[in-house]
Amino acid sequence: MSTPHEHVLIVDFGSQVTQLIARRLRESGIYCEVHPYNRLGDGFLDRFAPKAVILSGGPSSVHWDNSPRAPKAIFDLDVPILGICYGEQVICEQLGGKVQSSDSREFGRAEIEIIKDSPLFAGLSPVETVWMSHGDRVESLPGGFDVIARSQNAPYAAIADEARKIYAVQFHPEVVHTPCGAQILRNFTHGIAGLLGDWTMAAFRAEEIAKIRKQVGKGKVICGLSGGVDSSVVAVLLHEAIGDQLTCVFVDTGLMRANEADEVVSLFRDHYNIPLISVDAGDEFLDRLAGVSDPEKKRKIIGGLFIDIFDREASAVGGADFLAQGTLYPDVIESVSFDGGPSVTIKSHHNVGGLPERMKMKLVEPLRELFKDEVRALGRELGLNEQFVARHPFPGPGLAIRIPGEITPERVAILQKADAIYLDEIKKTGLYDDIWQAFAVLLPVRTVGVMGDERTYDYVLALRAVTSTDGMTADYFTFDHDVLGRMSTRIINEVRGINRVVYDITSKPPGTIEWE
Repeated sequence: MSTPHEHVLIVDFGSQVTQLIARRLRESGIYCEVHPYNRLGDGFLDRFAPKAVILSGGPSSVHWDNSPRAPKAIFDLDVPILGICYGEQVICEQLGGKVQSSDSREFGRAEIEIIKDSPLFAGLSPVETVWMSHGDRVESLPGGFDVIARSQNAPYAAIADEARKIYAVQFHPEVVHTPCGAQILRNFTHGIAGLLGDWTMAAFRAEEIAKIRKQVGKGKVICGLSGGVDSSVVAVLLHEAIGDQLTCVFVDTGLMRANEADEVVSLFRDHYNIPLISVDAGDEFLDRLAGVSDPEKKRKIIGGLFIDIFDREASAVGGADFLAQGTLYPDVIESVSFDGGPSVTIKSHHNVGGLPERMKMKLVEPLRELFKDEVRALGRELGLNEQFVARHPFPGPGLAIRIPGEITPERVAILQKADAIYLDEIKKTGLYDDIWQAFAVLLPVRTVGVMGDERTYDYVLALRAVTSTDGMTADYFTFDHDVLGRMSTRIINEVRGINRVVYDITSKPPGTIEWE
Protein backbone atom coordinates (compact mmCIF):
# COMPACT_ATOMS: atom_id res chain seq x y z
CA MET A 1 0.00 0.00 0.00
CA SER A 2 1.58 3.24 -1.14
CA THR A 3 -1.08 5.94 -1.17
CA PRO A 4 -1.12 8.51 1.67
CA HIS A 5 -4.88 8.85 1.34
CA GLU A 6 -7.50 7.46 3.67
CA HIS A 7 -8.13 3.91 2.58
CA VAL A 8 -10.30 0.86 3.07
CA LEU A 9 -9.26 -2.79 3.37
CA ILE A 10 -11.39 -5.32 1.49
CA VAL A 11 -10.88 -8.81 2.90
CA ASP A 12 -11.34 -11.38 0.14
CA PHE A 13 -13.11 -14.66 0.96
CA GLY A 14 -13.15 -15.76 -2.66
CA SER A 15 -16.25 -14.22 -4.22
CA GLN A 16 -16.08 -13.79 -7.99
CA VAL A 17 -17.37 -10.24 -7.55
CA THR A 18 -15.08 -9.08 -4.72
CA GLN A 19 -13.30 -6.77 -7.15
CA LEU A 20 -16.56 -4.96 -7.83
CA ILE A 21 -16.54 -3.76 -4.23
CA ALA A 22 -13.25 -2.05 -4.96
CA ARG A 23 -14.62 -0.53 -8.15
CA ARG A 24 -17.65 0.91 -6.39
CA LEU A 25 -15.48 2.46 -3.69
CA ARG A 26 -13.00 3.89 -6.20
CA GLU A 27 -15.91 5.47 -8.10
CA SER A 28 -16.76 7.49 -5.00
CA GLY A 29 -13.15 8.62 -4.44
CA ILE A 30 -12.18 6.02 -1.84
CA TYR A 31 -8.81 4.31 -2.21
CA CYS A 32 -9.03 0.63 -1.32
CA GLU A 33 -7.17 -2.64 -1.77
CA VAL A 34 -8.30 -6.28 -1.91
CA HIS A 35 -6.28 -8.74 0.18
CA PRO A 36 -6.93 -12.45 0.88
CA TYR A 37 -8.18 -13.22 4.39
CA ASN A 38 -5.16 -15.42 5.16
CA ARG A 39 -2.49 -12.89 4.19
CA LEU A 40 -3.13 -10.25 6.81
CA GLY A 41 -0.55 -11.35 9.38
CA ASP A 42 3.02 -10.23 10.15
CA GLY A 43 1.98 -6.72 11.05
CA PHE A 44 0.02 -6.11 7.85
CA LEU A 45 -2.95 -4.52 9.58
CA ASP A 46 -0.72 -2.11 11.51
CA ARG A 47 1.08 -1.07 8.34
CA PHE A 48 -2.06 -0.75 6.24
CA ALA A 49 -3.99 1.00 9.05
CA PRO A 50 -7.39 0.96 7.30
CA LYS A 51 -10.04 3.51 8.14
CA ALA A 52 -12.70 0.87 7.50
CA VAL A 53 -12.90 -2.83 6.60
CA ILE A 54 -15.23 -4.70 4.25
CA LEU A 55 -15.53 -8.50 4.43
CA SER A 56 -16.42 -9.94 1.01
CA GLY A 57 -18.70 -12.75 -0.02
CA GLY A 58 -17.36 -16.18 -0.87
CA PRO A 59 -18.25 -19.72 -1.97
CA SER A 60 -17.61 -21.39 1.40
CA SER A 61 -19.90 -22.35 4.26
CA VAL A 62 -18.91 -21.42 7.80
CA HIS A 63 -19.74 -25.05 8.70
CA TRP A 64 -17.01 -26.51 6.49
CA ASP A 65 -13.77 -27.64 8.03
CA ASN A 66 -11.09 -24.97 7.67
CA SER A 67 -13.51 -22.52 6.05
CA PRO A 68 -12.25 -18.92 5.89
CA ARG A 69 -12.44 -16.66 8.92
CA ALA A 70 -11.59 -13.03 9.50
CA PRO A 71 -8.50 -12.47 11.65
CA LYS A 72 -9.59 -11.60 15.18
CA ALA A 73 -7.39 -8.51 15.01
CA ILE A 74 -9.82 -6.96 12.52
CA PHE A 75 -12.50 -6.73 15.20
CA ASP A 76 -9.98 -5.07 17.52
CA LEU A 77 -9.12 -2.25 15.09
CA ASP A 78 -12.01 -0.09 16.31
CA VAL A 79 -12.93 0.94 12.78
CA PRO A 80 -16.27 0.48 10.96
CA ILE A 81 -16.77 -3.00 9.47
CA LEU A 82 -19.18 -4.11 6.75
CA GLY A 83 -19.79 -7.79 6.01
CA ILE A 84 -21.27 -8.84 2.65
CA CYS A 85 -23.03 -12.22 2.22
CA TYR A 86 -20.45 -14.73 3.51
CA GLY A 87 -18.94 -11.76 5.32
CA GLU A 88 -22.18 -11.40 7.31
CA GLN A 89 -22.11 -15.07 8.21
CA VAL A 90 -18.49 -14.83 9.34
CA ILE A 91 -19.30 -11.87 11.56
CA CYS A 92 -22.18 -13.73 13.18
CA GLU A 93 -20.25 -16.99 13.58
CA GLN A 94 -17.18 -15.34 15.07
CA LEU A 95 -18.97 -12.92 17.38
CA GLY A 96 -21.37 -15.40 18.96
CA GLY A 97 -24.35 -15.68 16.62
CA LYS A 98 -25.57 -18.76 14.77
CA VAL A 99 -25.56 -19.64 11.07
CA GLN A 100 -27.42 -22.59 9.55
CA SER A 101 -28.03 -24.10 6.16
CA SER A 102 -31.44 -23.12 4.85
CA ASP A 103 -34.05 -25.02 2.87
CA SER A 104 -35.18 -21.70 1.41
CA ARG A 105 -32.16 -20.44 -0.47
CA GLU A 106 -32.02 -17.14 -2.30
CA PHE A 107 -30.35 -16.68 -5.66
CA GLY A 108 -31.09 -13.68 -7.85
CA ARG A 109 -33.30 -10.66 -7.30
CA ALA A 110 -35.13 -10.23 -4.01
CA GLU A 111 -36.84 -7.43 -2.12
CA ILE A 112 -35.71 -6.29 1.28
CA GLU A 113 -37.87 -4.40 3.74
CA ILE A 114 -36.00 -1.87 5.84
CA ILE A 115 -37.45 -2.24 9.34
CA LYS A 116 -35.20 0.02 11.40
CA ASP A 117 -33.53 3.35 10.76
CA SER A 118 -29.83 3.01 10.17
CA PRO A 119 -27.16 5.25 8.60
CA LEU A 120 -26.34 2.30 6.33
CA PHE A 121 -29.69 2.82 4.58
CA ALA A 122 -29.81 6.62 4.57
CA GLY A 123 -31.72 7.93 1.56
CA LEU A 124 -33.20 4.53 0.61
CA SER A 125 -36.85 3.61 0.16
CA PRO A 126 -38.62 1.34 2.69
CA VAL A 127 -38.49 -1.52 0.12
CA GLU A 128 -35.52 -2.01 -2.18
CA THR A 129 -34.53 -4.56 -4.83
CA VAL A 130 -31.27 -6.38 -4.13
CA TRP A 131 -29.25 -9.32 -5.47
CA MET A 132 -29.02 -12.41 -3.28
CA SER A 133 -26.70 -15.41 -3.69
CA HIS A 134 -26.60 -17.57 -0.58
CA GLY A 135 -27.51 -20.97 0.78
CA ASP A 136 -26.67 -20.58 4.47
CA ARG A 137 -28.39 -17.91 6.49
CA VAL A 138 -28.14 -16.29 9.90
CA GLU A 139 -30.40 -17.86 12.54
CA SER A 140 -29.49 -15.81 15.62
CA LEU A 141 -27.52 -12.63 16.20
CA PRO A 142 -24.48 -11.91 18.36
CA GLY A 143 -24.99 -9.66 21.36
CA GLY A 144 -25.38 -5.99 20.52
CA PHE A 145 -26.78 -6.59 17.00
CA ASP A 146 -30.23 -5.66 15.71
CA VAL A 147 -32.05 -6.54 12.50
CA ILE A 148 -32.33 -3.53 10.19
CA ALA A 149 -33.74 -5.24 7.06
CA ARG A 150 -35.34 -8.54 6.11
CA SER A 151 -36.45 -10.40 3.00
CA GLN A 152 -38.91 -13.23 2.42
CA ASN A 153 -36.28 -15.93 2.92
CA ALA A 154 -33.70 -14.02 4.95
CA PRO A 155 -35.05 -12.67 8.24
CA TYR A 156 -31.61 -11.17 8.92
CA ALA A 157 -31.04 -9.62 5.48
CA ALA A 158 -29.18 -6.75 7.15
CA ILE A 159 -27.94 -6.37 10.70
CA ALA A 160 -26.11 -3.72 12.69
CA ASP A 161 -24.27 -3.14 15.93
CA GLU A 162 -24.50 0.63 15.81
CA ALA A 163 -22.38 1.12 18.93
CA ARG A 164 -19.38 -0.73 17.45
CA LYS A 165 -20.21 0.37 13.88
CA ILE A 166 -20.30 -3.22 12.63
CA TYR A 167 -22.78 -3.80 9.80
CA ALA A 168 -23.59 -6.77 7.59
CA VAL A 169 -25.88 -7.54 4.67
CA GLN A 170 -26.86 -10.90 3.21
CA PHE A 171 -27.14 -9.47 -0.32
CA HIS A 172 -24.50 -8.08 -2.70
CA PRO A 173 -24.53 -4.25 -2.87
CA GLU A 174 -21.53 -4.24 -5.23
CA VAL A 175 -23.35 -5.72 -8.25
CA VAL A 176 -25.43 -3.68 -10.70
CA HIS A 177 -28.43 -5.89 -9.96
CA THR A 178 -28.66 -4.10 -6.58
CA PRO A 179 -29.67 -0.61 -7.79
CA CYS A 180 -29.26 0.94 -4.34
CA GLY A 181 -25.93 -0.80 -3.74
CA ALA A 182 -23.65 2.11 -4.61
CA GLN A 183 -25.58 4.31 -2.17
CA ILE A 184 -25.28 1.68 0.58
CA LEU A 185 -21.51 1.45 0.09
CA ARG A 186 -21.22 5.24 0.02
CA ASN A 187 -23.29 5.47 3.19
CA PHE A 188 -20.81 3.10 4.82
CA THR A 189 -17.61 4.81 3.63
CA HIS A 190 -18.63 8.47 3.67
CA GLY A 191 -21.38 8.46 6.29
CA ILE A 192 -20.47 5.82 8.87
CA ALA A 193 -16.68 5.80 8.41
CA GLY A 194 -16.56 9.55 7.75
CA LEU A 195 -14.19 9.28 4.80
CA LEU A 196 -13.89 12.27 2.48
CA GLY A 197 -13.34 10.47 -0.82
CA ASP A 198 -10.13 12.36 -1.59
CA TRP A 199 -8.58 9.92 -4.08
CA THR A 200 -8.50 11.49 -7.57
CA MET A 201 -6.60 10.73 -10.75
CA ALA A 202 -4.80 14.06 -10.57
CA ALA A 203 -3.57 13.14 -7.10
CA PHE A 204 -2.58 9.66 -8.29
CA ARG A 205 -0.56 11.17 -11.14
CA ALA A 206 1.43 13.47 -8.85
CA GLU A 207 1.98 10.80 -6.20
CA GLU A 208 2.99 8.12 -8.69
CA ILE A 209 5.52 10.42 -10.35
CA ALA A 210 7.10 11.07 -6.95
CA LYS A 211 7.08 7.35 -6.21
CA ILE A 212 8.74 6.52 -9.56
CA ARG A 213 11.47 9.08 -8.97
CA LYS A 214 12.14 7.67 -5.51
CA GLN A 215 12.23 4.06 -6.73
CA VAL A 216 14.33 4.67 -9.84
CA GLY A 217 16.71 7.34 -8.58
CA LYS A 218 19.33 7.84 -11.29
CA GLY A 219 18.79 4.38 -12.78
CA LYS A 220 17.86 3.60 -16.35
CA VAL A 221 14.44 2.17 -17.22
CA ILE A 222 13.30 0.11 -20.17
CA CYS A 223 9.56 0.15 -20.82
CA GLY A 224 7.96 -2.75 -22.61
CA LEU A 225 5.73 -0.97 -25.09
CA SER A 226 2.96 -3.04 -26.68
CA GLY A 227 1.07 -0.18 -28.31
CA GLY A 228 -1.95 -0.78 -26.11
CA VAL A 229 -3.40 1.79 -23.71
CA ASP A 230 -1.76 0.37 -20.59
CA SER A 231 1.86 0.33 -21.69
CA SER A 232 1.45 3.64 -23.53
CA VAL A 233 0.14 5.36 -20.40
CA VAL A 234 3.06 3.85 -18.47
CA ALA A 235 5.52 5.21 -21.04
CA VAL A 236 4.12 8.75 -20.97
CA LEU A 237 3.91 8.77 -17.16
CA LEU A 238 7.49 7.50 -16.83
CA HIS A 239 8.77 10.03 -19.36
CA GLU A 240 7.17 12.81 -17.33
CA ALA A 241 8.79 11.44 -14.19
CA ILE A 242 12.33 10.60 -15.32
CA GLY A 243 12.80 12.01 -18.84
CA ASP A 244 15.70 10.57 -20.81
CA GLN A 245 16.39 7.88 -18.21
CA LEU A 246 13.62 6.00 -20.06
CA THR A 247 13.99 3.95 -23.22
CA CYS A 248 10.92 2.26 -24.71
CA VAL A 249 11.28 -1.10 -26.41
CA PHE A 250 8.59 -2.24 -28.79
CA VAL A 251 8.79 -5.95 -29.52
CA ASP A 252 7.03 -7.11 -32.66
CA THR A 253 6.16 -10.63 -31.57
CA GLY A 254 4.65 -11.58 -34.90
CA LEU A 255 1.41 -11.92 -32.91
CA MET A 256 0.11 -8.37 -33.32
CA ARG A 257 -3.00 -7.31 -35.18
CA ALA A 258 -2.64 -6.50 -38.88
CA ASN A 259 -0.37 -3.46 -39.48
CA GLU A 260 -0.25 -2.72 -35.75
CA ALA A 261 3.54 -2.85 -35.43
CA ASP A 262 3.98 -0.08 -38.01
CA GLU A 263 1.22 2.00 -36.41
CA VAL A 264 2.75 1.79 -32.92
CA VAL A 265 6.24 2.73 -34.05
CA SER A 266 4.89 5.63 -36.12
CA LEU A 267 2.72 6.91 -33.26
CA PHE A 268 5.52 7.10 -30.70
CA ARG A 269 8.21 8.39 -33.03
CA ASP A 270 5.97 11.05 -34.59
CA HIS A 271 3.95 12.21 -31.57
CA TYR A 272 6.06 11.62 -28.46
CA ASN A 273 9.67 12.64 -27.88
CA ILE A 274 10.48 9.30 -26.23
CA PRO A 275 13.45 7.13 -27.32
CA LEU A 276 12.08 3.99 -28.96
CA ILE A 277 13.78 0.77 -30.01
CA SER A 278 11.77 -1.50 -32.32
CA VAL A 279 12.67 -5.19 -32.33
CA ASP A 280 11.38 -7.63 -34.96
CA ALA A 281 11.21 -10.87 -32.96
CA GLY A 282 8.37 -12.62 -34.78
CA ASP A 283 10.46 -15.61 -35.81
CA GLU A 284 11.78 -16.06 -32.26
CA PHE A 285 8.33 -16.12 -30.71
CA LEU A 286 6.80 -18.41 -33.32
CA ASP A 287 9.75 -20.82 -33.09
CA ARG A 288 9.51 -20.94 -29.27
CA LEU A 289 5.73 -21.49 -29.39
CA ALA A 290 5.83 -24.19 -32.05
CA GLY A 291 4.00 -27.31 -30.91
CA VAL A 292 2.71 -25.69 -27.67
CA SER A 293 -1.06 -25.86 -27.08
CA ASP A 294 -1.48 -25.33 -23.32
CA PRO A 295 -2.51 -21.68 -22.70
CA GLU A 296 -0.58 -21.37 -19.44
CA LYS A 297 2.60 -22.61 -21.14
CA LYS A 298 2.02 -20.11 -23.95
CA ARG A 299 1.78 -17.24 -21.47
CA LYS A 300 4.92 -18.28 -19.61
CA ILE A 301 6.91 -18.80 -22.81
CA ILE A 302 5.88 -15.36 -24.05
CA GLY A 303 6.68 -13.74 -20.69
CA GLY A 304 10.07 -15.44 -20.56
CA LEU A 305 11.02 -14.48 -24.11
CA PHE A 306 9.94 -10.87 -23.50
CA ILE A 307 12.40 -10.73 -20.60
CA ASP A 308 15.17 -12.30 -22.70
CA ILE A 309 14.69 -9.60 -25.31
CA PHE A 310 14.47 -6.77 -22.80
CA ASP A 311 17.66 -8.01 -21.11
CA ARG A 312 19.36 -8.12 -24.49
CA GLU A 313 18.22 -4.63 -25.48
CA ALA A 314 19.14 -3.26 -22.06
CA SER A 315 22.70 -4.43 -22.61
CA ALA A 316 22.71 -2.88 -26.09
CA VAL A 317 21.82 0.58 -24.73
CA GLY A 318 24.45 0.37 -21.99
CA GLY A 319 22.49 -1.42 -19.31
CA ALA A 320 19.15 -0.82 -17.59
CA ASP A 321 18.23 -1.24 -13.95
CA PHE A 322 14.45 -1.42 -14.25
CA LEU A 323 11.78 -2.90 -16.49
CA ALA A 324 8.50 -0.96 -16.64
CA GLN A 325 5.24 -2.78 -17.39
CA GLY A 326 1.55 -2.00 -17.76
CA THR A 327 0.40 -4.48 -15.11
CA LEU A 328 -3.11 -3.62 -13.86
CA TYR A 329 -4.95 -4.47 -10.66
CA PRO A 330 -7.23 -7.08 -12.34
CA ASP A 331 -4.08 -8.81 -13.68
CA VAL A 332 -2.75 -9.08 -10.14
CA ILE A 333 -6.05 -10.24 -8.66
CA GLU A 334 -6.73 -12.87 -11.33
CA SER A 335 -3.20 -14.24 -11.07
CA VAL A 336 -3.25 -14.78 -7.29
CA SER A 337 -5.39 -17.35 -5.51
CA PHE A 338 -7.28 -15.85 -2.56
CA ASP A 339 -6.45 -18.85 -0.35
CA GLY A 340 -3.09 -19.78 -1.80
CA GLY A 341 -4.44 -22.78 -3.69
CA PRO A 342 -3.88 -23.17 -7.43
CA SER A 343 -7.47 -24.21 -8.08
CA VAL A 344 -8.77 -20.68 -7.50
CA THR A 345 -6.30 -18.86 -9.75
CA ILE A 346 -8.22 -17.88 -12.89
CA LYS A 347 -5.20 -17.52 -15.15
CA SER A 348 -1.68 -16.21 -14.95
CA HIS A 349 -0.92 -13.04 -16.87
CA HIS A 350 2.28 -12.93 -18.88
CA ASN A 351 3.47 -9.89 -16.95
CA VAL A 352 2.45 -11.23 -13.53
CA GLY A 353 2.61 -15.00 -13.38
CA GLY A 354 4.90 -15.47 -16.36
CA LEU A 355 8.04 -13.61 -15.28
CA PRO A 356 11.05 -15.87 -14.77
CA GLU A 357 12.95 -15.71 -11.49
CA ARG A 358 16.19 -15.13 -13.40
CA MET A 359 15.05 -11.69 -14.57
CA LYS A 360 17.97 -9.30 -14.18
CA MET A 361 15.98 -6.05 -13.85
CA LYS A 362 13.73 -4.78 -11.10
CA LEU A 363 10.10 -4.04 -11.94
CA VAL A 364 8.42 -0.65 -12.17
CA GLU A 365 4.63 -1.08 -12.34
CA PRO A 366 2.97 2.32 -11.81
CA LEU A 367 -0.52 1.11 -12.87
CA ARG A 368 -0.56 -1.91 -10.58
CA GLU A 369 -3.21 -0.35 -8.34
CA LEU A 370 -5.56 0.75 -11.17
CA PHE A 371 -8.50 -0.78 -13.01
CA LYS A 372 -8.75 -0.42 -16.78
CA ASP A 373 -11.14 2.50 -16.81
CA GLU A 374 -8.92 4.28 -14.28
CA VAL A 375 -5.97 3.84 -16.67
CA ARG A 376 -8.01 5.55 -19.38
CA ALA A 377 -8.76 8.39 -16.96
CA LEU A 378 -5.04 8.69 -16.19
CA GLY A 379 -4.30 8.75 -19.93
CA ARG A 380 -6.67 11.69 -20.32
CA GLU A 381 -5.06 13.36 -17.29
CA LEU A 382 -1.69 12.98 -19.06
CA GLY A 383 -3.07 14.52 -22.26
CA LEU A 384 -3.12 11.43 -24.48
CA ASN A 385 -5.29 11.63 -27.58
CA GLU A 386 -8.89 10.56 -26.84
CA GLN A 387 -9.07 8.29 -29.88
CA PHE A 388 -5.98 6.48 -28.65
CA VAL A 389 -7.09 6.31 -25.00
CA ALA A 390 -10.43 4.80 -26.03
CA ARG A 391 -8.87 1.90 -27.96
CA HIS A 392 -10.07 -1.57 -27.09
CA PRO A 393 -7.78 -3.58 -24.79
CA PHE A 394 -5.27 -5.89 -26.46
CA PRO A 395 -3.56 -8.62 -24.41
CA GLY A 396 0.20 -8.67 -23.97
CA PRO A 397 0.50 -12.20 -25.44
CA GLY A 398 -1.38 -10.90 -28.48
CA LEU A 399 -2.97 -13.33 -30.90
CA ALA A 400 -1.26 -16.26 -29.16
CA ILE A 401 -4.20 -16.50 -26.76
CA ARG A 402 -6.72 -16.05 -29.58
CA ILE A 403 -5.52 -19.17 -31.36
CA PRO A 404 -6.44 -22.11 -29.11
CA GLY A 405 -4.16 -25.02 -29.83
CA GLU A 406 -0.89 -24.86 -31.73
CA ILE A 407 0.27 -21.53 -33.16
CA THR A 408 1.58 -21.53 -36.73
CA PRO A 409 2.47 -18.69 -39.12
CA GLU A 410 -0.46 -19.77 -41.34
CA ARG A 411 -2.97 -19.52 -38.47
CA VAL A 412 -1.62 -16.15 -37.35
CA ALA A 413 -1.96 -14.75 -40.89
CA ILE A 414 -5.53 -16.05 -41.21
CA LEU A 415 -6.55 -14.55 -37.87
CA GLN A 416 -4.93 -11.18 -38.61
CA LYS A 417 -6.93 -10.81 -41.82
CA ALA A 418 -10.22 -11.94 -40.26
CA ASP A 419 -9.80 -9.77 -37.16
CA ALA A 420 -9.08 -6.70 -39.30
CA ILE A 421 -12.30 -7.20 -41.27
CA TYR A 422 -14.30 -7.69 -38.05
CA LEU A 423 -13.02 -4.46 -36.48
CA ASP A 424 -13.46 -2.58 -39.76
CA GLU A 425 -17.15 -3.56 -39.90
CA ILE A 426 -17.64 -2.55 -36.25
CA LYS A 427 -16.17 0.89 -36.95
CA LYS A 428 -18.21 1.31 -40.14
CA THR A 429 -21.44 0.70 -38.19
CA GLY A 430 -20.42 3.25 -35.53
CA LEU A 431 -20.40 0.70 -32.73
CA TYR A 432 -16.72 0.73 -31.74
CA ASP A 433 -17.14 3.08 -28.76
CA ASP A 434 -20.17 1.14 -27.50
CA ILE A 435 -18.08 -2.02 -27.12
CA TRP A 436 -15.49 -2.64 -24.39
CA GLN A 437 -13.53 -5.18 -26.43
CA ALA A 438 -14.02 -6.97 -29.74
CA PHE A 439 -11.83 -9.58 -31.37
CA ALA A 440 -11.82 -12.79 -33.38
CA VAL A 441 -10.66 -16.24 -32.25
CA LEU A 442 -9.41 -18.87 -34.70
CA LEU A 443 -10.61 -22.22 -33.43
CA PRO A 444 -8.63 -25.47 -33.78
CA VAL A 445 -11.66 -26.93 -35.52
CA ARG A 446 -12.27 -27.58 -39.22
CA THR A 447 -15.70 -28.05 -40.72
CA VAL A 448 -17.09 -29.07 -44.09
CA GLY A 449 -18.40 -26.31 -46.32
CA VAL A 450 -19.41 -25.66 -49.92
CA MET A 451 -17.84 -22.79 -51.85
CA GLY A 452 -18.23 -22.49 -55.63
CA ASP A 453 -19.85 -25.93 -55.83
CA GLU A 454 -16.71 -27.42 -54.29
CA ARG A 455 -16.23 -29.06 -50.90
CA THR A 456 -14.11 -27.12 -48.39
CA TYR A 457 -12.67 -28.24 -45.08
CA ASP A 458 -11.54 -25.08 -43.30
CA TYR A 459 -11.33 -23.36 -39.93
CA VAL A 460 -14.12 -22.00 -37.74
CA LEU A 461 -13.78 -18.37 -36.61
CA ALA A 462 -15.46 -17.17 -33.40
CA LEU A 463 -16.32 -13.50 -32.99
CA ARG A 464 -16.34 -11.98 -29.51
CA ALA A 465 -17.60 -8.54 -28.41
CA VAL A 466 -18.40 -7.54 -24.84
CA THR A 467 -19.62 -4.57 -22.83
CA SER A 468 -18.00 -3.82 -19.48
CA THR A 469 -16.81 -0.99 -17.26
CA ASP A 470 -13.70 -2.55 -15.74
CA GLY A 471 -13.12 -5.93 -17.38
CA MET A 472 -13.90 -7.82 -14.19
CA THR A 473 -17.42 -8.68 -15.37
CA ALA A 474 -18.81 -8.45 -18.90
CA ASP A 475 -21.87 -9.14 -21.03
CA TYR A 476 -21.83 -10.04 -24.69
CA PHE A 477 -22.69 -7.22 -27.08
CA THR A 478 -25.99 -7.59 -28.92
CA PHE A 479 -25.34 -7.07 -32.63
CA ASP A 480 -28.13 -6.70 -35.14
CA HIS A 481 -28.29 -9.97 -37.10
CA ASP A 482 -27.82 -8.12 -40.38
CA VAL A 483 -24.52 -6.75 -39.06
CA LEU A 484 -23.35 -10.21 -38.02
CA GLY A 485 -24.37 -11.57 -41.39
CA ARG A 486 -22.38 -8.90 -43.21
CA MET A 487 -19.32 -9.61 -41.05
CA SER A 488 -19.55 -13.33 -41.70
CA THR A 489 -19.96 -12.88 -45.45
CA ARG A 490 -16.94 -10.59 -45.74
CA ILE A 491 -14.70 -12.83 -43.64
CA ILE A 492 -15.58 -16.01 -45.54
CA ASN A 493 -15.27 -14.31 -48.93
CA GLU A 494 -12.04 -12.44 -48.20
CA VAL A 495 -10.07 -14.77 -45.92
CA ARG A 496 -8.90 -18.03 -47.42
CA GLY A 497 -8.96 -20.79 -44.80
CA ILE A 498 -12.23 -19.94 -43.00
CA ASN A 499 -15.60 -21.37 -44.03
CA ARG A 500 -17.71 -20.89 -40.89
CA VAL A 501 -18.24 -17.97 -38.46
CA VAL A 502 -19.88 -18.18 -35.01
CA TYR A 503 -20.63 -15.54 -32.35
CA ASP A 504 -19.76 -16.00 -28.66
CA ILE A 505 -22.67 -15.04 -26.35
CA THR A 506 -21.01 -15.99 -23.04
CA SER A 507 -20.86 -13.46 -20.20
CA LYS A 508 -18.07 -13.09 -17.62
CA PRO A 509 -18.55 -14.94 -15.35
CA PRO A 510 -18.84 -17.83 -16.14
CA GLY A 511 -16.44 -17.27 -19.04
CA THR A 512 -13.49 -14.91 -19.25
CA ILE A 513 -13.34 -12.20 -21.90
CA GLU A 514 -10.40 -13.77 -23.70
CA TRP A 515 -10.66 -17.45 -24.63
CA GLU A 516 -7.31 -18.36 -23.10
